[in-house]
Amino acid sequence: MLLFNWQTAWASVLAMAVQLFVLVWYLGAVRRLAAGARRWSPLKVVPFVVGILVVAYAVEGGIAYYQRSNFTAHVVQLLLLVDVAPPLLAIGTPLRLALQSPGRANAFLVKLVRSRRARAADHPIVVFVAAMGTMYAYFLTPLYALSERHPLFLAYVHLQFLVVGCLLWWTIVGRDATPRAAGFGARFVLVFVSVPFDALLGLLVANVTKPLYPVANTLADTQAGGEVLWGLAEVFIVAALALLFVEWAREEERKAVRADRQLDAALAVARGAPAPVQRSGNGTGA
Repeated sequence: MLLFNWQTAWASVLAMAVQLFVLVWYLGAVRRLAAGARRWSPLKVVPFVVGILVVAYAVEGGIAYYQRSNFTAHVVQLLLLVDVAPPLLAIGTPLRLALQSPGRANAFLVKLVRSRRARAADHPIVVFVAAMGTMYAYFLTPLYALSERHPLFLAYVHLQFLVVGCLLWWTIVGRDATPRAAGFGARFVLVFVSVPFDALLGLLVANVTKPLYPVANTLADTQAGGEVLWGLAEVFIVAALALLFVEWAREEERKAVRADRQLDAALAVARGAPAPVQRSGNGTGA
């Protein structure tokens, strides 16, 4: 049931159409780059495709079958949307792909990303408040019960969690052409500050004395969902730290290579020899 029972409600069908559109756009842009003798790394394509598949499973897959009857399954579903799919999509760097691939849709996307509103929304403080505010508001107010009663609002919840997850993880991953590139210090702080807030939310839900929506959930199910929310969120935080350390090490290595080249050039000039020629990149996607 969890794997093969795909949903066919109108909201699921609409979401699947959007996901297919995004996937076709991304693969089409990669193909256009290849036609122009520019290579887009498979290490970007594969995570992006997997990220789309994760979104599809969370919204239309078997786990969505239980979203209104099992609180724990619903928590896992939302964590897939906020903490699993977004980092995979961010690694795929679709904004950078749009910058390098011709087309009206890509030009519009680039213009949108460079707007003042996009730059304001991409500020680390705004990103943190949006992500934590969404999760706390949903689980600790009547919004969860409202989503259980109204499928349209539940569809909006899926979108909201995915959007704030993308804002958060695009900032943490830091590979794409975002409106405001955060430094490693800000990105580490963003992850570390998220730890106590994620833990507190999970503990608050795990220690409730009555179900958040008694019509559909038991107390044991609600408390188990809180434990999953706390445990899995911390796992994703550790994964984010590991990713940041890898990115930081790669950046330091690139800086060391540039410094060595500049030193070699300076020594060559001092000795009166021609400066070594630095070969440009082979045109691969950044």
